[in-house]
Amino acid sequence: MTSPTNAAAPGGGGQPPELDMDRLSLLLFGHAAFQHLNAACELGLLDLLMDRGPLTAQEIREELGLAERAADILLLGCTALGLTRKEEGRYRAAGLLTSLAQDGTWDKVKDTVAFEQHIVYPGQADFAASLRENTNVGLRRIPGDHPDLYHRFSRHPHLEKVFYRYMRSWSELANEHLVAALDLTGATRLLDCGGGDAVNTVALARRHPGLRATVLEIPSSAPLTKKRIAEAGLDDRVTVQPCDMFADPFPTGNDCVLFAHQLVIWTPEENTTLLRKAYDALDAGGRVVIFNSMSDDEGDGPLVAALDSVYFASLPAEGGMIYPWRLHEECLREAGFTGIERIEVPGWTPHGILVATKQDT
Repeated sequence: MTSPTNAAAPGGGGQPPELDMDRLSLLLFGHAAFQHLNAACELGLLDLLMDRGPLTAQEIREELGLAERAADILLLGCTALGLTRKEEGRYRAAGLLTSLAQDGTWDKVKDTVAFEQHIVYPGQADFAASLRENTNVGLRRIPGDHPDLYHRFSRHPHLEKVFYRYMRSWSELANEHLVAALDLTGATRLLDCGGGDAVNTVALARRHPGLRATVLEIPSSAPLTKKRIAEAGLDDRVTVQPCDMFADPFPTGNDCVLFAHQLVIWTPEENTTLLRKAYDALDAGGRVVIFNSMSDDEGDGPLVAALDSVYFASLPAEGGMIYPWRLHEECLREAGFTGIERIEVPGWTPHGILVATKQDT
C-alpha cells in the first residue's frame, strides 16, 4: 500500500505546519474540496485519466458527457486541489492516485468517498449540536425510529450497501496486519462480535484452516453476512448468529473474541459491558482482540482519527469516537483482562490492534 510521507498528511506523525491562509482557506471551503473529489469519482474523471490519460479538456468533456462549463468547473477544482495535473494542455491523474490504483487501494478509497458523501455528509452538519448535546443529533438526517444508525439501514437498502462496501474496504486496508499479527495457532473457536459482512473473519479463517468461527450480527444484516461467507466458500466453518450484542448472551467456549470496528461506536461504559461479556464467553487462557482505528494517547492525532471522530460524534449511536489506546486498555482491565499487548498498524489509516488475555483460573 502506498502511504503518504508528508508528516502533515492524514495518518502521518509529527506536528502539522503552522496555520497559514492557504490551510485556513482549505478549512473554510473543505466541504467544497470534498465535493470536487466526490464528483471526480462519481463522474469517472479520475478513472478515465488513469486509464486513458493524459487527455485534453475537450476529450474529457466528450468522454464524460459534460458541458464545457461543467467540465471547466470540475477540472479547475481537481487541478487546484492536486487531484489532477495539467501539462502542455493535457490532464493526467495525480501520481499518488495512480500509485494507489496500481496497488489496489484506489477502489477502497472510492468506497470511502461514497460513504462520506451519502452517509456521513448529511449528519455531520449537526456536529456542533452533537457536541453541545453530547449525543448523535445527526442521526435525524437518516429517517427511522431506532436510536442507532445500523438498525435504520434496513429501511435504506442503498445506504446499507454503501456502508458495508465501505466497511469491507476500510477493513481490507489494514486487516492483512491483523491476520499477520494475530497468532491463532491451535485455536479452534473464534467469536466475531458485530462482524458486519465477515470480512475479517473470512481473512482469519483462510489463514487458519483449523479455525471455526461464529459471527454475531444484527438480524437485519445477518442475511448479507451469510451471503458473503457462502461466496467465500467458508459456510462449512463460519456461521452467523443474529444477535443484539447488548441484550443477548454471547455463545461460550471460544478461544478468541474479536471486536473489529465496534468499540469506536459506543461509550467507554458500554465497551466495558461488551468486554465483560467477551470475558465470560472465553475459555480460560482465551484472548480478546480489539481491531479498529486508534487515536494517540497525547490527544493530538493522528489527523484521520480526528476527522473520523466527526462521524462517530454525529451519527451512529449516542456515544463513540476514535478513542486513544489507553482508554481501550482501561476498559480491558475493568473487564478483567490482563497481559495487554499493543500492535501498531503501518499505513495512512490509523488502525491498531489490542490483544488481552483471560487468565487461567
